[in-house]
Amino acid sequence: MMSTLQISLQNAIEFLEREFLTLRTGRANPAILDSVMVEAWGSKVPLNQVASISAPDATLIVVKPFDKSTLKDIEKGIQASDLGLNPILSEDIIRVPVPPLTQETREKLVKKAKEVAEEAKISVRKARAEAREEVQSMLKEKILTEDEAERDEKAIQKDVDDANKEIEERLKTKESSLMEV
Repeated sequence: MMSTLQISLQNAIEFLEREFLTLRTGRANPAILDSVMVEAWGSKVPLNQVASISAPDATLIVVKPFDKSTLKDIEKGIQASDLGLNPILSEDIIRVPVPPLTQETREKLVKKAKEVAEEAKISVRKARAEAREEVQSMLKEKILTEDEAERDEKAIQKDVDDANKEIEERLKTKESSLMEV
């Protein structure tokens, strides 16, 4: 029972980290292109399935298609994303300069980070509710005594508090990296 809770809490934190990676800071990070979809070979596919993505320095992302025929499609996909990036087409690669963030953009990204953290906290609350339900069910079936149920409830709450604390710490770290000029 407790392991299910632990897995759910870990999944919430991993979700938070994945989403935070897609939020652009002032530095080039290939993960910011994870949400970009490309129209290739008649269907929409994630960019990382049609190209390799790297960041040779702090202000540039380089996208190298596996198939050169997808160059224009990749360029269109990056332009169509809401990332505010302007790809530059070269012979067989696409250069994506990462401009410094404006104060307004930084504030929008912090707001988005807070929304993502709240989604993670909602997942934590759902996991707590499920774990408590399981304890109550075991209590009704007389699998647990009142004392054992109370002990489990306290352990559940401690795990939830720890997960929420970790989410808050990661949010503060992301906020400070987003606001860093």
